[in-house]
Amino acid sequence: MRCTGDARENQAAAEEGIRAAAKRGAKVVCLPELYRSLYFCQSEDHANFALAEPIPGPSTNALGALAKKLKVAIVGSLFERRAAGIYHNTAVVLDADGCHVGTYRKMHIPDDPLYYEKFYFTPGDLGFQAFDTKHGRIGTLICWDQWYPEAARLTALRGPTVLFYPTAIGWHPSEKKEWGESQISAWQTIQRSHAIANGVYVAAVNRVGHEGARTAGIEFFGASFICDPYGRILAEASRNRPAVLVAEVDPRTVETARQHWPFLRDRRIDAYGPITERSLEKR
Repeated sequence: MRCTGDARENQAAAEEGIRAAAKRGAKVVCLPELYRSLYFCQSEDHANFALAEPIPGPSTNALGALAKKLKVAIVGSLFERRAAGIYHNTAVVLDADGCHVGTYRKMHIPDDPLYYEKFYFTPGDLGFQAFDTKHGRIGTLICWDQWYPEAARLTALRGPTVLFYPTAIGWHPSEKKEWGESQISAWQTIQRSHAIANGVYVAAVNRVGHEGARTAGIEFFGASFICDPYGRILAEASRNRPAVLVAEVDPRTVETARQHWPFLRDRRIDAYGPITERSLEKR
């Protein structure tokens, strides 16, 4: 998606995309991270808390009604107002009957130049989860989570066929020439590796377009993609235009991949205790 500062425009664009995906046969549809607004985390501004909404609330109601009408499951990414002073970056799952069947709160919260999310979001407290929908079992993670093998593994262990990553990632314009290609390559590589290591499909859903100051800001690089359990990219979007990607997900492929590459079978769960330490480097 290309997002604007008008929540109604963004909701309309999202719904148009969902309808287009359903028309092409999609049964589960995922929207980008925080699709209802511009990416407001480029600055620390208390006024932006007015963008938050409760769950259930207006967006879940609208997405649920559309899910029921189209008989699809929808993953939506929202700025959740949980209580006064407690806000989350949250993914919701609306099933094909319109019911809200899942909530995931982003666990890894970045604090980097123009990605000042720690100012806005409380870290998730619901753990890593998967949700049953009419069309299959899915896992949801969000953006910065996509760099963490632990997050993908713990979600995959709950049995989803697909890991969905609603995302808002882009270039700092001053870095694009030198680092742009390597950044996109790293972004795709880490997620394709999650698919391979866990024997699941992965769908990464980004936004496009420049947001923020003309000579600074963020240029969101799109390149949304869907890959299979072997890391093969099944569909990939443009870097600068909105798009609807549709690919077939076959649970039998997950079964076959895990039979031939039994990474989950051969895990040494008796030896992984130190993973909970911040560092094991000796001083």
